Amino acid sequence: MTLRVVDAPSPNSNERRHPVDMLVLHYTGMADGPSALARLRDPGSEVSAHYLVEEDGTVFALVPERKRAWHAGRSWWRGDDDLNSRSIGIEIVNGGHDYGLPPFPDVQIEAVTELAQGILSRWAIPQNRIVAHSDIAPDRKEDPGERFPWKRLADAGIGLWPESSGDDRVAPVGLRPGDRGEQVAALQRALANIGYRIEVTDRFDVATETVVRAFQRRWRPASVTGQGDLATVLLINAVAKLAAPPIR
Repeated sequence: MTLRVVDAPSPNSNERRHPVDMLVLHYTGMADGPSALARLRDPGSEVSAHYLVEEDGTVFALVPERKRAWHAGRSWWRGDDDLNSRSIGIEIVNGGHDYGLPPFPDVQIEAVTELAQGILSRWAIPQNRIVAHSDIAPDRKEDPGERFPWKRLADAGIGLWPESSGDDRVAPVGLRPGDRGEQVAALQRALANIGYRIEVTDRFDVATETVVRAFQRRWRPASVTGQGDLATVLLINAVAKLAAPPIR
């Protein structure tokens, strides 16, 4: 498709402190696109993104890619913070969980895909640094949500997706909140190597449950439970292998 791009400058930006090496996808979580566009351009909101993609595929260009847009908030990935300085942010018009998490129209996903491919052609962004807002802030964000078609984007060269669910010899049992031991520590290490901020404690605590839920929201959307069932553990290990090398 040919992107329809509309200039809609937002004042909510400043200078970057780091080179661009991340792409962050969001949903707007508001009633409609015009409301989201108004908020992203309102100086009083102190919120913005580089792009907003409407349901009909229209792309609004809000902040130049060379500038630091204010979309990630308090967040962390693979040892880095101040992700606003490192990332390009795409807001995708969708009511989100507060509005029943409606499906994303095909034309909208086609526009997001073409937009993201263009961004990746202009910036050196590794596949393991293409993330959901819920990946980088799992304790407070859920977007773009479990209905977002990450595999479809991965098939177009945008982000990681494992070809198989992993080797069941790696994790012979599932894990659940309250469990302790080396298998829990191994799970936490695998999540850390994907990029999540998680402490290796050997305890399946509330923080681990939160990160597992964020992982499922992206890679196992049919089961967003926070439980470390066998299929989830295997999938975490498979994604961790794709995300190598380990974090520094």
